[in-house]
Amino acid sequence: MTESQARDEICRVGRSLFERGYVHASAGNISVRLEESDGGGFLITPTDACLGFLDPDRLARLDAQGQQLNGDRASKTIALHMQIYRSAGPFDPQTRCVIHTHSTHCVALTLQPHGSELLPPITPYFVMKVGHVPVIAYHRPGDPAAAQRVAQTISRYGEAGTPIRAVMLERLGPNVWHESPAAAMATLEELEETARLVSQSACALVPLTEPQIEQLRQTFDARW
Repeated sequence: MTESQARDEICRVGRSLFERGYVHASAGNISVRLEESDGGGFLITPTDACLGFLDPDRLARLDAQGQQLNGDRASKTIALHMQIYRSAGPFDPQTRCVIHTHSTHCVALTLQPHGSELLPPITPYFVMKVGHVPVIAYHRPGDPAAAQRVAQTISRYGEAGTPIRAVMLERLGPNVWHESPAAAMATLEELEETARLVSQSACALVPLTEPQIEQLRQTFDARW
């Protein structure tokens, strides 16, 4: 994906998420790690930008060290995004996009007692398309300690043989990452819709059994 294509794709995905209610107001951000053939570095949505009305030419362009080169002022979450790229890279070298939202149902699950992970394995597509989603204890937005905790968590899961594609920031929202903006958006959608199912369920949740999960591993290479 060229830089020009990445700019257009960030705007397309942002608009799609906004129009369907996955983001609101100026909440959320999207970044892309650029190919070395385009000079490397990153694109990220500007601070306080509404994802539904992004301008490709105004996206923040940063070098490989996170220093801004041009465009509007970069989102303060770039430090977190860079930590995700660095930590996920050894387990998923093709990671090219990070999306952060304040998705309603995901956030709602962290406002009540919860475990170390956001959701149990309740549907096959959650297991296949999302996988484990560790919850990161609350830190103020932009706190460097949150970025460090996320990086440690990504490394811990990857080294244990279950690489992850998402973490949940308590009271803030999910961060998901994948090989392209479209793939990251699909992961986010599956995560939020699973959280919606849980929020709307009136009965006790019954997770998939270990034999059922093993079938998903064997058939679809699910990372659970």
